[in-house]
Order: sequence, then C-alpha cells, then structure tokens
Amino acid sequence: MALILHVETSAKNCSVALSQDGRLVFNKVDTAGSSHSVQLGLFVDEALNVAKGLGQKLDAVAVSSGPGSYTGLRIGVSLVKGVCYALGIPLIAVPTLDLLADEVRRTNDLPSDALICPLVDARRMEVYTALYNADGTLLQPVSAVIVDEKTFEEELKNKLVWFVGDGAEKCSTIIRSENAIFDGQIVPLAQSILPLAEKRYQEQKFEDVAYFEPFYLKDFVATVSKKLRIPAAPVK
Repeated sequence: MALILHVETSAKNCSVALSQDGRLVFNKVDTAGSSHSVQLGLFVDEALNVAKGLGQKLDAVAVSSGPGSYTGLRIGVSLVKGVCYALGIPLIAVPTLDLLADEVRRTNDLPSDALICPLVDARRMEVYTALYNADGTLLQPVSAVIVDEKTFEEELKNKLVWFVGDGAEKCSTIIRSENAIFDGQIVPLAQSILPLAEKRYQEQKFEDVAYFEPFYLKDFVATVSKKLRIPAAPVK
C-alpha cells in the first residue's frame, strides 16, 4: 500500500483526497463551481500538511483524467504534474467515466446483467459517455453523444441501466423507460479515485509526467461574447 494524493477537477466540484494504505485520511470538496484555480492549490497544501503530520512522504499522485471540463482538467493536471516533478514521484491517471462506473458498483447491489452508463455533462443535450457491465468491464468506448428519445433505446430494452453523473438529471427528462435508473448524486470526486488508483499503483501503471495530457475527447473551442464583439465596419 502507499500514501497517495488524489485530485479531481473534471466537473463542477473541486476535490482533493489523501489515502494511506487504502484508507481515506483527508478529504476536501468545494461545490461552488468555477473556483478550481483558487481552491485546488489550497486543498493540496492542506493534504500535504496532513501527509507531513503522518511522517510519511507521498508515494504517488492520482488524477481524474477526463473527459470533462477543458479548463478544470487543465488546472488539475497542471498542478499534479508540478507535484510529481517537485517530489520525484509517479503520476497515476484514472479515466473519469471509469471512476463513476466503479462508484456505482461499490455503492449499489447491481443485478449481474445490469449496465452502467456514466454521463458527464457537455452542455446543451450533449454528454460524454461510455457503457460498462456490472463487473466494470468497458463494453462501449467513450464518446460524445447528443441525447434524444431514442438514445440508449437498445440497451434499455431488456436490461436495467444505471445512468449516473452530472448529465443524468437532464437526460432523465428525455429518456423514458422503466429500465432506466438515474442517479445524479454520483459525480466525480477525489475520494472515488482511491480504489482504482490503489490498483494502478500496485500494478505500477504510471504515466509519463512530461508528456501526459488530459483526455479532452473534443477540441476546446473558444467563444466570444456578443457584447465584446467589434461591430463590423459599414459597407460603403
């Protein structure tokens, strides 16, 4: 086992956790949103002070690697890479949808043939999603999907499907099926990274700190407010 720092910034919440030998010893969550750049550094400092009080050096840093908020992922990955460089310790990346699926499995008694479908809000009616079976095996890879009445229609015909994540609530107003179970309370959190990070640490599945990048899934597109646009010159 090890002392591992966990960081999650892929969505609205900014959270940091610290685990020692697989046990949670520090956990801090900010739910205000849009404050990752301010809160993350403070939370990490608190966690490092806790580690210092334990008289043990960090063995690794784990981060939720996306998909999710472009800005949030950028902030989180940049900070953890800095910590890894400074302390000379390895970086563990945990896909955001994997940690959501794992959280469902650990907190629910799922039927053996149930499906797990994490939904990360990607604005409007688009979500980042993937499909897992009840034992956590990935069945369909990560993709960006625009949700309508027929989305997941085939999956819902004969099996229960757990829809979780911050995209679950908006999808619940469109997807109508007795086999659909929606839980928007299960969202990406640093403490949920712990089991998967511990497993990766034992298997020595580390990232190249110099070249690691978050999984954005889609390119970032900057937009300019209409109020800030320069009016076009009149045609003479």
